Formats: sequence, C-alpha cells, structure tokens
Amino acid sequence: MDFKHMLYHVEDGIAVITFNRPTAMNALNAGLLVEFSCALSNVMADEDIRVLLLTGSGEKAFVAGADINELATFNALQAKFFSQKGQAAIGALQALAIPVIAAVNGYALGGGAEMALACDFIYASENAMFGLPEIKLGLIPGFGGTQRLPRLIGACMAKEMIFTGKMISAEKAQRLGIVNKVCSAETLLQEARKTATQIASRGKVSLRAAKQAVNRGLDTDLETACHIESDAFALCMASADGREGTTAFLEKRKPIFKGRLNE
Repeated sequence: MDFKHMLYHVEDGIAVITFNRPTAMNALNAGLLVEFSCALSNVMADEDIRVLLLTGSGEKAFVAGADINELATFNALQAKFFSQKGQAAIGALQALAIPVIAAVNGYALGGGAEMALACDFIYASENAMFGLPEIKLGLIPGFGGTQRLPRLIGACMAKEMIFTGKMISAEKAQRLGIVNKVCSAETLLQEARKTATQIASRGKVSLRAAKQAVNRGLDTDLETACHIESDAFALCMASADGREGTTAFLEKRKPIFKGRLNE
C-alpha cells in the first residue's frame, strides 16, 4: 500500500512510522487510520523488526487530535464507527508483540495523546504538550483515553485532565508518569533511536515474553500474574535466544541473538 498520510521506514530492526499531514498538524482522519492499520500489519509480518518508533512530521505536532473538519460531518452512527475504528487501530498498536516507543514532538492532543498512551513508553521534546481536550467540543475522548489514562496516572488526576480539557507540559507529564524522558527538540529522535537500538539488540523472544508478562499481569491478580511470568520465563529458557544468552555469558562473549520466534 502506498502511504499518503504517513511515512514508513525500516532500518536495522527498527520500524519508524511518521504521521505526515503537516497542513493539518498530523490530525487523524479515516484515511490515516486505514494507512496506520496497514503499516501495523507490515510490522507484524516482518520477523526482522524488533522495535517500532512512532513520531510526527515537523516540530509542532505529534498528532494534534482527530480531524475536526471530518468529525463535524458525522451523525451518531458515523461517530460510533469512527470511534471503533480508532480504538481498533490503537488497540492493535498496544497489542503488538514488539516494544513500541512514542517520540512526541509538539502537540499530542485527543487521538494523538491516546495513540501515545498505547505505546510502551514515551520520550517527549521540551515543547511537547499533552491533553484530552474533547470536553471543550462537547465530546469525550473516543479512542480509549477515558480508559488508558486513569490506568496510568490514577482516576483523580485523569478525571481532572478529561473534565477540564487542559493541556500539560512534557515536564508535568513526566512527573505524572506519562513520559519517561524529556529531550530537546533537536535530540528527541536521536535519543529515541538510541534506546530503540539498545532494545533491538536484545532477543526477540525475551522482548515479546517480557511485554506480554507485564501487560497481561496488570490485568489480573498478583498470584496469577506471577504464574504468567513463570510460564514466560520457561519459554525463554527453551528458546534459541535463551540458550545463546546463557552460553555467551559462560563463555564471556557478547550474545548473538537471532531474533526469531520459530527457532
């Protein structure tokens, strides 16, 4: 598929998706969501990809929200379909077996914030701003924001952001636990790529197992979660990467992980 609203690039085991609607501050419309779902399918089908990096073109916006020009034309059924399409795309992003890093440059509002929240962690530029401003339009977040934000920062803080529609800075987002690292705009992608490269050097089996153990464990009680961890640990030990990692340690050399799930 040829992408009109985004850029897609793969190099050294790292896939980069760049939202690219600069005249609309990379706002999400139906066409972009279709392209994004297609790009995620490409990522899932490529065994050589170990990390996905998301960012937006330019320094003004990661994604400034849903495209209001399109949104304003919807009736109730169309709005529900659009919400479900966005939830499905962002849900598929969160469900990816590989680690996903958001490099947020500028505004991450509405659907943009919801997109970033579905990533495994976020690096942000100093000028980044986060918010769920839908309440100012007489609406509510529709791509999972009312669910993911409270799970991340707690119900009270999330309700304040959702009820007021206010934006918060990258610095405050870091204090709340939304953002892992704040960088200058000039070094944001460099820092995100540095971490992505480090992660990509790890075994794909163990990366997949670690992500699944954390995500699945958060949805259950501690005892069940520890059983999930034990099962994942055992599968890692049985994998080629697990054998390579332990052997390399004993032989005092750097491990060579193949990054394959079927070996």
